Amino acid sequence: MKEPKQPSNTDRPLSRDNPLRVAVDKEEEGQALLLNNETIIRQVLKEDPGKGFEMIFKRYYSPLCNHAARFVYSKEIAEDIVSEIFLNCWKKKLYETITSTFRAYLYTAVRNSAYNYLKGEFSEKLTGREEILIPVGFMEETDPQKILLLNELAGRIERTIDAFPPQCQKVFLMSRFEGKKNREIASELAIGIKTVEAHMMKALALLKRSLSDYLK
Repeated sequence: MKEPKQPSNTDRPLSRDNPLRVAVDKEEEGQALLLNNETIIRQVLKEDPGKGFEMIFKRYYSPLCNHAARFVYSKEIAEDIVSEIFLNCWKKKLYETITSTFRAYLYTAVRNSAYNYLKGEFSEKLTGREEILIPVGFMEETDPQKILLLNELAGRIERTIDAFPPQCQKVFLMSRFEGKKNREIASELAIGIKTVEAHMMKALALLKRSLSDYLK
């Protein structure tokens, strides 16, 4: 009689203290918590739309601003984009038509709105990518290739900014992410306003050159 086959390492269930098991458990818990919260929000929306929408806003506003900033490299512009999305969603009651999670819907809206901003920022038409541009608040993006493309764009922007010369990067981040005026930056860094302007022009030129394969 054959001895029972011993389970291999891959067959054996992960122990509770195994790092991989811990990571899997945390991910499953996070997904369950998200779905549970979304269910609660939907229930509140039915009973009190104002309160329900406020819950959505409080939960997602800050993370969405951080996500938008990856594309538009400006805290102020990111906040404007996210605020406009929420306003549009509320005024047109688009939250009533969302079939996916609110998170998926809002992140899609932010990515596409940020993409539209970049198109306007560089005053160029994006090569063969127009199908990505979705009217914010009317459709949900589920095409993995389009999502991947936008994530690649965000990664390209991050790497480009990381590669800026130190002083140029400092000026750029102080202006775009800290919202400081050129005069403030000049004072803090003990440089001339013209120098600040030159660094900003150089930063934008480097970004445009880096994204040239996305532009005509």
